[in-house]
Amino acid sequence: MLSLLNQYSRERFAWFLLFLSTAIFELTALYFQYGLGLAPCTLCIYQRCAIYGIMLGSLVGLLAPGKLIFRLIGILIWLVSAIKGFNLATFHAHLQFEPNLSDTCAINVQFPSWLPLDKWLPSMFNAYGSCSEKIWSFLTIEMSQWMIIIFAGYLLVGLVILFSQIFSSKKRSIWSN
Repeated sequence: MLSLLNQYSRERFAWFLLFLSTAIFELTALYFQYGLGLAPCTLCIYQRCAIYGIMLGSLVGLLAPGKLIFRLIGILIWLVSAIKGFNLATFHAHLQFEPNLSDTCAINVQFPSWLPLDKWLPSMFNAYGSCSEKIWSFLTIEMSQWMIIIFAGYLLVGLVILFSQIFSSKKRSIWSN
């Protein structure tokens, strides 16, 4: 099983699926913001950036999936972003379900001076909602909880793919020509 996952990670199709999943989540976030009129908070924006980090990892893997260094860099970017996103989503859920006066989130997003996303693309990276407000749920699960599930899934799959790099794969893939 792990050698099969190693084999899949050496093909562009698997990395494209990772890219596609992150693109779908980003488009969904934009639909929630503009289609449904839900105001994103700072933690929502930071989680959006974590999804973009996973997307960046998939692009690195797409460059040269046959080379171990590209796969490992892509997987590491993927895992760091998934861990950061999971921590942000967990804190977001904490603010919603266990409100505490000492725990707050900033009103404005704070990006590094060399990457002012809120200045470059304010329509995507400006926050104007409250972190503690519960504004959307599906199947009785709040958005922050869904994000925990999503990031945990990305983290789990990323760890399995990283672990599968130890195992050799066959030269021929069902996805290659």
